[in-house]
Amino acid sequence: MGRWHALGAAALLAMTGDVGAGFARGAAAPDPKWDAQWIAHPEVVGQAYSVQHFRREIELRAVPDAWVVRVSADPRCQLFVNGERVWTGPARADLEHWPFATLDLARHLRPGTNVLGATVWNHGEYNPWSQISHRTAFILQGEGPSKAASTGPKWKVFADPSYSVADTTRYPGIPTGRPVRFDARTHPWGWQTPGYDDAAWVAPALVSRGATRGVSDAGSPWWLVPQSVPSLEQAAQRFPAIARSSGPVPGAGFLAGKEPWLIPARTSASILLDQRELTTAYPEIVVDGGRDAEIRMKWAEALVDAKGQKGHRNDIEGRSITTPADAFVLDGAAGRELRTHTFRTWRYLQLDIQAADDPLAIRDIRSTFTAYPFRENASFASSDPSLAEIWRVGWRTQRLCAGDTFYDCPFYEQLQYVGDTRVQALITLYVSGDDRLTRQATAAFFNSRMPEGLTASRHPSAQRQVIPPYSLFWIAMIHDHWMHRRDDAFVREMLDGAEGVLHWFERRLRADGLPGPLAWWNFGDWAEGWARGVPPGAVEGGSAFIALQYALAARQAAEMFSALGEPERAAIWTRSAGRVARAVEERCWVDAKGLYADTPEKVSFSQHVNALAIISALATGERARQVAARILDDATLTQCTLYFRFYVVRALAAAGLADRYVPQLKPWRDMLALGLTTFAEKPEPTRSDCHAWSACPNYDLLAVVCGITPDAPGFRRVRIAPALGPLQWVEGKMPHPDGAISVRVDRKSGGGIEATVALPDGVAGVFAWDGQERPLAPGLTKIAAP
Repeated sequence: MGRWHALGAAALLAMTGDVGAGFARGAAAPDPKWDAQWIAHPEVVGQAYSVQHFRREIELRAVPDAWVVRVSADPRCQLFVNGERVWTGPARADLEHWPFATLDLARHLRPGTNVLGATVWNHGEYNPWSQISHRTAFILQGEGPSKAASTGPKWKVFADPSYSVADTTRYPGIPTGRPVRFDARTHPWGWQTPGYDDAAWVAPALVSRGATRGVSDAGSPWWLVPQSVPSLEQAAQRFPAIARSSGPVPGAGFLAGKEPWLIPARTSASILLDQRELTTAYPEIVVDGGRDAEIRMKWAEALVDAKGQKGHRNDIEGRSITTPADAFVLDGAAGRELRTHTFRTWRYLQLDIQAADDPLAIRDIRSTFTAYPFRENASFASSDPSLAEIWRVGWRTQRLCAGDTFYDCPFYEQLQYVGDTRVQALITLYVSGDDRLTRQATAAFFNSRMPEGLTASRHPSAQRQVIPPYSLFWIAMIHDHWMHRRDDAFVREMLDGAEGVLHWFERRLRADGLPGPLAWWNFGDWAEGWARGVPPGAVEGGSAFIALQYALAARQAAEMFSALGEPERAAIWTRSAGRVARAVEERCWVDAKGLYADTPEKVSFSQHVNALAIISALATGERARQVAARILDDATLTQCTLYFRFYVVRALAAAGLADRYVPQLKPWRDMLALGLTTFAEKPEPTRSDCHAWSACPNYDLLAVVCGITPDAPGFRRVRIAPALGPLQWVEGKMPHPDGAISVRVDRKSGGGIEATVALPDGVAGVFAWDGQERPLAPGLTKIAAP
């Protein structure tokens, strides 16, 4: 008997995804024996569009204390026990690291007949770009008392004809899949419950036996690993307001679920619901009667006018939803619940109803919120109450952009990009402290690497994309993890991949030390004048932007190698970083302007390059202060959008100008003034109303204004360097690996400050103010400074 089989249920659960245990790159875990087979409908080929239901009846004399199963599906699945939905998954991943969850189903069982059911959906060519898939299939492995439930020939399967694509139009910029048409008249209602007649169902095709990555070798296309992130949050929510309606008007109790909305036969009706803030949720409609009626459901982040402009997000006059619609055709039965398999993102949701020959009643319209189960374990307050709203909206932005992976945006792409994810990871560490999703993301980019060394720009993704500068920011992610967590084995593993990235760039350096022409999409920022966001010189060679990003990444790698006991490798990348930085100094510095140019031709200048010069420590001391001041004050520079402002703030802090941070929040105040309830991808006109990189104030308010940063790897020491700027007082608290850090700083009426700092047991640090440093001991420290 292998080690895995000797483990009890509690140990089994502790090692797998339902409690979110981390894993590095799918490293070898105890080998769970996979007697179970991946099963599929025998007549549905590969990735054809299909929704398949799998069913197995199990007889139990009594309910055991534990009934543990391992479960996965390709691509996505809902697992039912006796009609109750108990799990949705697996997390999105690649085939070489395909997750399985370990679940204890005992509390959902009963003596007698029990039904295990799974709905697996695959939208084929219409799958979201974030969804990798080999073919539609399902696997469930029982352990001990549940072993008889393992998938194999005793299961049955049904290909549900009720589902089809509602709209095959390729809407620009919406790669999250197509809307669904569901025909309740052909759906096998009740199939998840005991007593259902499944005589028409068929035995499944046996695709392959389950196989654990790195251990099993069963010729399976899915290399299974324990899921490293927890199940997503599911929380009931209701619609607070009807924005407008036509046809029969719902009664006052409708939105509370206390009064049905009655629609006579052969009548049209429409209702526009306002959630009042953006949400990610599963809409649920409960209906009675209305055979052959059709309900079309549209959802959108914002309404648009005839020109496609959003305007103020609260305005509805002359505005509509122009995005695709799900469609539901009714079968006339009572109590039918209509629900999409995948969540939708909306502030506004519209139902357009056309009754046929029978009247119908909309008994209820509600939704189930879903997101990664982050908890807000940090807080920020100050003398400026408007910052509290920026904090609140920023955290909501972060929450909606995190599920089983980080998302760049929940409405459009739901893709985990390096550029977005680095910012999201830092916000997560500071506000939640839960590092499971950040660790998953860092490992995912490691797994995405190409043979030549670069990572993918986003992963997982069925549509592969490469942005070389994002590979450099992945190295910054590894460095962030190293500074904030004590996880050296994981960092060592990641550094092997980081070195491959650095080699790719080093091989493309010119004789003068600057990068030569670079392949792929060298996105830097959506800056005005940068075609497709590519900085000057990236395509033809000589880009200071790329050079300084490389120098920063090489320096960060060298710092980690040195601390981890590999001085030779550290020396290699220290020398390379220095060579490239000197090339930028010699070729791109313009003394008359006191700035670094974008290229040696010295015809364009940007906030981006000059911020990177400070962050990479090319510009230090008084030069850094002068350059940072010009970044803010010189309007002729190419300006950063919301994304790259994150790096401008890093430059301000490095140059000693962090006190100028709070006035830089005007773009976020402008978004709030437009009625946004999350922060957008970029200033108006914007595509996405919810974009993770724009949640950066939630990090900055703690790391810059309160000034809390690690002063040693693993956050073993703390540096507190408050930067109040125009504020009279600030107060912040954040999670730390050893407890919590809290800071309160008040300006005194006669000048100077009073501060109170609380550090976890065993953690010391330093308090910096006005050029002076004072030691901080573990526990509570009170400081008065002139």
